Amino acid sequence: MISCTDFIPAYSEFFKFLEKKGGKKEVVKFWEHLSEKYLINLKNLVKKHGLKGCWLYWSKALNEEAADFVMELDEKKGIFTIKMKKCPSKGRLINAKHIKPYRDYCEHCDILYRRILEPLGYEYFIDLSRCEKARCRTEVKKSK
Repeated sequence: MISCTDFIPAYSEFFKFLEKKGGKKEVVKFWEHLSEKYLINLKNLVKKHGLKGCWLYWSKALNEEAADFVMELDEKKGIFTIKMKKCPSKGRLINAKHIKPYRDYCEHCDILYRRILEPLGYEYFIDLSRCEKARCRTEVKKSK
């Protein structure tokens, strides 16, 4: 079976293709479509378990991708965080010698997950300032 990480270069190239054909708005439109159609599991887990649903979703997804990460769930404070020490997707793109990564590749995480979590009453923050080192930080907390 082909792992999801084997498709990362193709995703990056597809994002570049969409932008060339219709601008950044077409890339964002595609990410929004993915969020709506393929993140039902995250939505259902968060509806059922609250912030623990984030833990359940990402502990499975990030382990399947072989990410180097630390997750924390503080239910008393109402905060869930992911500290990505080495994103396998962005890391693979950085190390690829045959292609140049789509410049806004990491933004898909913001759009995909924000669209699921904010309508459910959560605040979603993502720090993408270290993407060029395949690192980021995500925080989800209950809206006040």
